[in-house]
Amino acid sequence: MAKRIDVSGLNAYYGSFLAVEDISMTVEPRSVTAFIGPSGCGKSTFLRTLNRMHEVTPGGRVEGKVLLDDENLYGAGIDPVAVRREVGMVFQRPNPFPTMSVYDNVAAGLKLNGSYKKSELDDIVEKSLRGANLWNEVKDRLAKPGSGLSGGQQQRLCIARAIAVEPDVLLMDEPCSALDPISTLAIEDLIGELKERFTIVIVTHNMQQAARVSDRTAFFNLAAVGKPGKLIELDDTERIFSNPSVQATEDYISGRFG
Repeated sequence: MAKRIDVSGLNAYYGSFLAVEDISMTVEPRSVTAFIGPSGCGKSTFLRTLNRMHEVTPGGRVEGKVLLDDENLYGAGIDPVAVRREVGMVFQRPNPFPTMSVYDNVAAGLKLNGSYKKSELDDIVEKSLRGANLWNEVKDRLAKPGSGLSGGQQQRLCIARAIAVEPDVLLMDEPCSALDPISTLAIEDLIGELKERFTIVIVTHNMQQAARVSDRTAFFNLAAVGKPGKLIELDDTERIFSNPSVQATEDYISGRFG
């Protein structure tokens, strides 16, 4: 549980286009690392390289290393599907399986990955929904469609689905951008609880959110349109927001561009 990520010399391509260039960084276990930066600078592309989702995109390919503790996720013989079990993902818009019940949404990954007794599934589903702070709201409607929940509840359902398979890392790609302020606060509180069990990486356009939820912040930028995105600075969140070491970071945080 909660493994460390070490990235070295990572390049991500769409066909011949270099989208993200030469990224090296460490993500500490049991912490929240936020990725910030202007639109188009490669934050989400880089995030998807951390669980081999990028290569699902037509033309998507990756050079470099991503180590999960000591295992190179891009090493020979590594199964990308197994990687995605270890490194779960929550997307920008809630995406529960629309025809499935609340219960089956949470249990979906478990059923794909192994055989469980009904009692075991019941226990894991309840534990996961409790872990996502959703159990009390849905315990009487487990058999009803997940798509019938509110937006904020659906996003927490997706988090429950992601943590049910006990990943080591949880990636979140702007998980609150489609949510109202109350639901956003619920997700932010949840992130603070989940980091005790998981290594969390979150992409956010909301700098106040990055300041609230993350322990470390990485600022990404690109020199010009059509140029690759690069990691400009990574540091403790408090230092990034109070005394960044790179002028471009300060310019972005102070609203001079972005």
